[in-house]
Amino acid sequence: MAHACENCKFRAHYDAKPKSVLGRFWRWYINFCPGWKAYFTSQTPERQEELRKQYDFKKYQCK
Repeated sequence: MAHACENCKFRAHYDAKPKSVLGRFWRWYINFCPGWKAYFTSQTPERQEELRKQYDFKKYQCK
C-alpha cells in the first residue's frame, strides 16, 4: 500500500527548511498523525532507524 507520507508536501518542506514554522509544525504533528504511524510502522526496521535519525523521532520503538 502506498502512503501519502512519501510525497507529503509538508515533509518535503521540513526536509528543505526544518527550522521554518511549517517544518516545525510537521515535525510536531508526526508525533500523533495516524497516517505517519501507518507509514512508519510499515517500513523495514532498517528504514525505521533511518527515519528516526533523520527526524529525531522516538515513538514506536521496540522495547
